Amino acid sequence: MTAYRPIDSKREEFRKYLEQTGIMDSLTKALVQLYEEPDKPEDALEYLRNNLGEKLPTRKEFEQMKADLEKATEELKELRLEIRTLKGEPPLPEDGAREEADTTTTVQNEQIA
Repeated sequence: MTAYRPIDSKREEFRKYLEQTGIMDSLTKALVQLYEEPDKPEDALEYLRNNLGEKLPTRKEFEQMKADLEKATEELKELRLEIRTLKGEPPLPEDGAREEADTTTTVQNEQIA
């Protein structure tokens, strides 16, 4: 028969910290999800990593979001340029004339050298 031994104060303090910060609750939920999983994953640690805290995008999802953002940024530049053109205003460098400015700068730098 094992004798009861009190938890030392450092352990008790750490346990309270885990409860106050929500770590204990998050771990419990993740472990319950793993327990209730009908098909247990081969890598339980990876399963816990994927189910703890915030759900981070996969590399593929990240690349897709990056491509979507670049496409939307380009479309926004084109639409801003179209608006300025329809208003009869000259295009701004950030509206697509940047490429022309970069080419001019390159030519000027080559002439100086």
